[in-house]
Amino acid sequence: MSKTVGCGIALVVLALVLVGWAYSVYNGLVGAEQQVEGQWANVESAYQRRADLVPNLVATVKGAAAFEQDTLNQVIAARSRVGQMTVGPEVLDDPQRFAQFQQAQDQLSSALSRLLVVVERYPELKAVANFTDLQHQLEGTENRINVERNRFNEVARAYNTMVKRVPAAWFVRLLGWRFQEKPYFAAQPGAETVPQVQF
Repeated sequence: MSKTVGCGIALVVLALVLVGWAYSVYNGLVGAEQQVEGQWANVESAYQRRADLVPNLVATVKGAAAFEQDTLNQVIAARSRVGQMTVGPEVLDDPQRFAQFQQAQDQLSSALSRLLVVVERYPELKAVANFTDLQHQLEGTENRINVERNRFNEVARAYNTMVKRVPAAWFVRLLGWRFQEKPYFAAQPGAETVPQVQF
């Protein structure tokens, strides 16, 4: 009888250890996933700040210069595409939607860069205080976007590493629908090519 009680106690202890292990692994994965989603919210916030600045920048440029309408139209169209995309944390589980989001943001970045290059030809516009202020805000926002994207990649890497490591990987296989790898932000196509500056 004492041998049966000893085996029963051993089984109960083993079951408690396994439940404790599963609890620990699951909570670690949930915590890491929440970090990724929290950082994603920071990325979205930085992009939203830029999207909010663009209409003011365009209005200031329109009012201050007889301008190249094609460039303005490209900025307006890119801002519109970004505004039409509804994204949330669920985009992190769909690599195709994540790529579409990144592509729309990259197009807006490219259009804004072209706008700022064209503006260089209008010295009277650079003297307008509103434009100068908006340009500084936009530059600061672009820096924030870069920082938040880098931070997102860091927390996504930590999460993805956790999901792939043993023993969490075994647990993830059991709950494969719950914990999926998160995508990373990547450089724009052609970013490896150094731009040529001509004087």
